[in-house]
Amino acid sequence: MKKQILRLLKASEEVIKDCSFPNGAIVAVNSTKPYFPKEANYYKFVWPRDAMYICSAGSILGIDIQEKFFKWCMKAEDWEKTGLFYQNYFINGKKLQQHFQPDQTGSVLMAIYHYYKNNKKDCKKFEKLIQKSANGLCKIWDKNHFNLLTQNLWEDRFCFPDLKENFIYSLAICYKGLSCANELIPNKKWLKISNEMKNTLLKNFKDHFYCSFGKINDKKMDASLLGLAWPSKILSANDKRMKKTVKLIEEKIVKKGRVYRYENDIYDGWMYNKNIHRKKGSGYWPLLNFWMTIYYLEINNKKKALEYYNKVLNDLGNKKYIPEQIFNNKIQIAVSPLCWSHAMFVIASKKLGYI
Repeated sequence: MKKQILRLLKASEEVIKDCSFPNGAIVAVNSTKPYFPKEANYYKFVWPRDAMYICSAGSILGIDIQEKFFKWCMKAEDWEKTGLFYQNYFINGKKLQQHFQPDQTGSVLMAIYHYYKNNKKDCKKFEKLIQKSANGLCKIWDKNHFNLLTQNLWEDRFCFPDLKENFIYSLAICYKGLSCANELIPNKKWLKISNEMKNTLLKNFKDHFYCSFGKINDKKMDASLLGLAWPSKILSANDKRMKKTVKLIEEKIVKKGRVYRYENDIYDGWMYNKNIHRKKGSGYWPLLNFWMTIYYLEINNKKKALEYYNKVLNDLGNKKYIPEQIFNNKIQIAVSPLCWSHAMFVIASKKLGYI
C-alpha cells in the first residue's frame, strides 16, 4: 500500500492548502473546487474543531497555516465580547449558526498549545487569544456543568443547564484546552476549573462511558468517546473503563471493521436541493477509523490499529480523496474530500511511522 499512502498524503497536502484561505480561515471543505460533488452538502465554513485537527496535520506536513488561523480566531464574531467560539463561521468570521459548542473553544486552545509546546515563549504574541478564550470557558462553568445551552459535536443534540448535563467529548476537550492554556501561561483559576471538569467527568463513571450524563443520561455509544484517550488524554487509553467503552463501541457501532458515529445514525450529507437533506442512512466515517487506529496505537496494539487503517485504504481503492462518509451502495453521494478526514489520515500515518 506504499504507493497508495504516498498518493493520499499528496492529496491531503492539496486538500489542506485548498481549505486554508489567505485571511487565516480554515474551512471543512472547499466546496467550490471542481473535485467536489454537486449533490453533496455545502461545507465551505469554518468549524474551529476541524481546524484544530487540520492545524496538527499541517504541522506534520510542514504547511504553514497555524498562526494565520489564530489571527483569524481573534476576529471571529463576538469572540472579543465573550472569549467563546460557537458552532461555525463564514470565511469572513461572521457566525453561520448561533449554537454554542464548548469544545470549539477548547479546540482552539489545544491548537495553540500543540503549535507552541516546544517553544512556549513564542505563544506570547497570542496571549490575548489564550487568556480571553480560557477565561471565557471558566466564566460559563458552574461547578459541574456549563450554564449555557450546549450542543454536541455532531450538531444533533443539546445539553440543558437545568439538567446539569454534559457531553463527554465536549467536557474532555474543554478540560484539555484549559490544561493547555495553563501550560502556556500558568493560571491557578484555569487549572482549578480544568480539574473540576476532569473530576466531574471521571467520578460519574465506574464501568464505561457513554454519550452524555446529568440528571438524565444518554447511554448511547458514540465514536467521539475515543476523544477521552486521544486527543484529550483525560485518562489513560489503558484505563479499564476506556477499554470497556471501546469494546462497546466495537459491538454497537462498528460494522465489519467500519466505524459509524453512533447507533441509528441517518445523516448522509446527501442533498436533494439546497434546503432538503435526503437522510437515507449514514455511511461509515473514515476519520473515525483513523481515530480508532490512533487509539489502538496508544495501547501498543499495532495489529488492530492497522486493521482499521487498512480498511479505509481498501475501500478507497484508487480514489484520490477521502470523503466524510463511505456508503455500501453507489447511489448516495458523500461530501468529498472532507479536510478533517485527510487530517486524521495524516495524523494516523505519522503515528504509524509512515511519515
